[in-house]
Amino acid sequence: MVRKMDETLPDLLARQSHGKDRRADAGRKAVEAALLEGQQRILRFLIGRVGNSDDAKDVLQDFSMRAITRADDLRDVSSVRGWLGRLLATAIADHHRRAARRPKPDLGSDTWTDLSETLAQPDAETDAVVCDCLHDLIGLLDPGTRDLLRRIDLLGQSRDEVARSLNISEGTLAVRVHRARRKLRDLLIQMCVTCPEHGFLDCACDRARARQQAAKAVNSGGSL
Repeated sequence: MVRKMDETLPDLLARQSHGKDRRADAGRKAVEAALLEGQQRILRFLIGRVGNSDDAKDVLQDFSMRAITRADDLRDVSSVRGWLGRLLATAIADHHRRAARRPKPDLGSDTWTDLSETLAQPDAETDAVVCDCLHDLIGLLDPGTRDLLRRIDLLGQSRDEVARSLNISEGTLAVRVHRARRKLRDLLIQMCVTCPEHGFLDCACDRARARQQAAKAVNSGGSL
């Protein structure tokens, strides 16, 4: 940043600080927009699956709460896709099981039970929506973190090989991998906390409050 001829040093520092604040704010908004889009993408998928918005929001709440409270079950990024897919498929299946317990004028209980059992396994569409969300989350990480997770967890490169290529010890690499996985875990929780209707963390609706309380409990301990 070029200093103007008649600008004092305090003015220059204030202008630089303001510019940094604006860039940081723009960065935060971009992340929040991406997290919101992730929730909205899943909600749109669920509306197509369960047939109406109210039920879809209930299923999304169930899925989000499970993902938040069980986030510490994860140990590496390669398992995230299948894990999220199973959670989403199970949330859909549980919705249909609950519906099966209610009287249906045209369908017998056997038909609904069979349907829910089928939906308990992730299909291609469920896997695709999870894959898109996971891809977006990883894209929010800084390049170094993305590359580390890709090499260790997705490509399966040995830690010795990666450490040598980065000219660091395996102990240092282990610390970096732990931090990288923690960053992805935190982004996953933030996406699940984000309200698809009202935006990011400032939402005070009942569903959002429940997710925020679950996230606080998880963040008080545990790690990816």
